[in-house]
Amino acid sequence: MANYAGRGVHGQTVEVIARRILAGDVAEGETLNLGALQEELDVSLTVLREALKVLSAKGMVDARQKRGTFVRPRADWHLLDGDVIRWQFEEGADPRLLDKLHEVRSIIEPAAARLAAIRAVDEDFSALEQALEEMIEARGNPAASVAADLAFHRALLNATHNDLLVRMEVVMETGLAERDRLVHGGAHDDPVPSHRAVVDAIRSRNESAAEAAMRGLLAKAVRDVEKIRAPKGPR
Repeated sequence: MANYAGRGVHGQTVEVIARRILAGDVAEGETLNLGALQEELDVSLTVLREALKVLSAKGMVDARQKRGTFVRPRADWHLLDGDVIRWQFEEGADPRLLDKLHEVRSIIEPAAARLAAIRAVDEDFSALEQALEEMIEARGNPAASVAADLAFHRALLNATHNDLLVRMEVVMETGLAERDRLVHGGAHDDPVPSHRAVVDAIRSRNESAAEAAMRGLLAKAVRDVEKIRAPKGPR
């Protein structure tokens, strides 16, 4: 599903309600008081209903006669939706969410690197090399570093030539971007060598080495996050 790109009053209404649900301020099964929401948010009933349609499409709310609009169980939420991931990060980077993202990456990306070593074509190598060049040029620029890292991992998934794996970028990119913003916002090691090792292994058509290099890259990613989590010592 494409990310929600609403702006203005409508977009703000969607995000306010979504964040409250994700934060648990509105409990699963709870019926929403539309009149109170309309008054609190100072929006028309039309805007409110349109916002709820967006959240309904993401599995977060539903409506029934006599019951009204209510929050669906978390098991029904589209947790792989890019917006749902982004909204959770915007509420504050829950360490558990970062851990879950790493688990997903650990399952997908080493296997993707292995497949890329078999299937990558010249166009894929060009995209990976271009992403590496962008990483080098982005040193000292957090926003550019995030964009370059996303470009690399998108190119890696594309190099598998597996349409289903390529679609995982919807999940990977949102979570990875938020993780990168945390890491690149502070001191961190040069990411180029670990990414270069993956490309070199793929180019050599060494499946095992490509998988191992990606696992090494992910291990470094964990260390980078752990540095952020580490308590700051006294000055």
